[in-house]
Amino acid sequence: MSEAATHSSTAHVARPELLASLDPLLREWLPRQRWFAGKGRPVAGFSLVGAVELLPLTAHLGLLHLLVRAHQPLTPAQGATAHPGDCYQLLIGVREALPPRLAPALIGHLEEGPLAGRTVYEALYDPRPAGVLLEALRTRARIGELRFERDRRHAIRDDLVPRLVTSEQSNSSIVYGDTFILKLLRRIVPGINPDLELPLMLSRESCPRVPAPAAWMMADLGDESYVLGVLQPFVRGAADGWELALRAPAKGEGFDGEARALGRATAEVHTVLARALPTVTLGHAQMELLVDGMTERLEAAAQAVPALRPYAPGLRTAFGALADLAASGHTWTAQRIHGDLHLGQCLRSPSGEWSLIDFEGEPSKPLTERRLPQPPARDIAGMFRSFDYAAHSHSPPTPGWADACRAAYCAGYAEVVGRDPRADPVLLRAYETDKAVYEVLYEARHRPDWLSVPLAATRRLAAASA
Repeated sequence: MSEAATHSSTAHVARPELLASLDPLLREWLPRQRWFAGKGRPVAGFSLVGAVELLPLTAHLGLLHLLVRAHQPLTPAQGATAHPGDCYQLLIGVREALPPRLAPALIGHLEEGPLAGRTVYEALYDPRPAGVLLEALRTRARIGELRFERDRRHAIRDDLVPRLVTSEQSNSSIVYGDTFILKLLRRIVPGINPDLELPLMLSRESCPRVPAPAAWMMADLGDESYVLGVLQPFVRGAADGWELALRAPAKGEGFDGEARALGRATAEVHTVLARALPTVTLGHAQMELLVDGMTERLEAAAQAVPALRPYAPGLRTAFGALADLAASGHTWTAQRIHGDLHLGQCLRSPSGEWSLIDFEGEPSKPLTERRLPQPPARDIAGMFRSFDYAAHSHSPPTPGWADACRAAYCAGYAEVVGRDPRADPVLLRAYETDKAVYEVLYEARHRPDWLSVPLAATRRLAAASA
C-alpha cells in the first residue's frame, strides 16, 4: 500500500445477502461484547451503514470493515420516540477454517450467502488484519469510504507487531510493538469526536499530560464524517491508575502521593483547555437546565432500579441545593473538560509522570452534549467516585482510604489553579450524586455484582444532603 494509496473494494460486502447471512450470527455475538450498548433489549435487525473490503474476500484471508446499525425496540422508560439504533464498527475476518489460536475470536460459520461455507471472526485477534490497519495509517490510505490520516511528525515503522488488549474496555485497543496504541471506537456517531479533537488541540498547546495523536481513521459517508480510531504513542511500562490504586489497599498502603500528583495533572489539563478553547458563564437559566437533567436521570434510574428508591428523596436535595444557589445569583464558569474521568483513564509512566487518556466522554451521551463546556467539578466528581470504587474493591473496604485520596487529589489540584475544588461543596456534591446515580443504573444493567458500590454511595450522599 503506497503513500496516500487509494482503492475501493465494496462489491461483495455491499450485497444485501451478505448482511442477511451475517444477521443470525451477529444477533448472538454482538450482545455479548463489552462495548455493546443495547444490553437487555432484543435486536430486531441490522442495516448496513458502510462496508469496505480491507483484504479481498477471494483470498485465503479476507477482512471486512462494516458499519452496522443495530435496531432495537425502546423500553417504556425510554419512551416511544423513534430511534434509528446504535451504529457499531465491526472488523470481521473471513477464513475457510479458524486456527485454534483464534478460537476466542469466533463469531460463527456462514451457511448461506456469498460467503457460504466460510468462518467469520473478530479480526482484531489476528495479527495480519491488525497489521493492515497500521499500514493504512502509515501510508495515509483511502479505501472506499475509509480515510486514514497521520501527523507526519510521527514516524510509523512497518514492522511493528500487533497485539490486542484483552482487558475489559468500552472500545477496542491494539498495541503495535510497544510503540503505538490504536483505540478503535465501537459505537460511532457522525461529527467531531472529542477523543481526537481535544488531544490534537492539547498537542498544539504543548501539553505533556496527554499523548499526541500520531494518526487517525475516518469514514466519509455522504455529507457526514465519522471518527473511527486514534493512534497514539504507547507509554511503555506505564500502569493505569486503577491498577495502581487497587494494589495500594491490598498492601496496606496509602495512595495519597499518587492522588496528589494526579490532581496536579488534572488541573494542568483543565488549565490548558480553558486557555485554548472558549469558556462560558453558567447563570440561573443554564443551571436550571443542568439541575433538571440531573433530576430526570435520578427519576429514570429510580424507576429502573427499585433499590435506589429509598434514597431518591435525599438525593434530590443535593440537586435542589444547587438550584437554590443558582437562583440566589451565584454563577459558575464552564469549559471543555475530559468528561469521563476516572482512574482507568490515567496512566503513570515509569518516571512517575501522569497522563490523561480517552477523551471520548460518556459514549451513552449525544456527541453534541459531550462537546459542551462544563464545570471542571464534573471531572473531579468522577475521580471521587473512582477512588470510592477502588476502596470497595477489597474486602473488607479500607476505612478512610477514599477520603484520604480525595483530600490529596484536591490539594494537588489546588497547587496548580490556586483554589481547592472543595471550596464549592454544593456543586461538587451535586455532580458526585449525579455520577453515583448513573453508576447505579449502569451496574444494574451490566455488572450486577458491582451494584452495592454505587448504592452505598447514594446512601451516604442522601444522608449527607439531609
